[in-house]
Amino acid sequence: MFMRQSEGIYQFGTKKVYVRVDHDKINIRVGGGFLSIDEFLDQYTPNELEKLERNNPLKRFSEQVAVQKLTVGRETSPVRSPRKKTRV
Repeated sequence: MFMRQSEGIYQFGTKKVYVRVDHDKINIRVGGGFLSIDEFLDQYTPNELEKLERNNPLKRFSEQVAVQKLTVGRETSPVRSPRKKTRV
């Protein structure tokens, strides 16, 4: 999920992050400090995956089609109550 934008700057899902290597370890700037890549991934991956899931156009389309099918099914077969005969 990391896309390089420039030296040390990467896009991780919807987040832009600063990455540096210290003593052969990858660290990512978060707030006023740094997290190891493992800590960063553990903390931020679930949120980014959730955002991707929400913004998935194919999923939104399939959900919309399912709702339309339910709605159309109700409109094409309305339930009618039996009419009572009235005498004049």
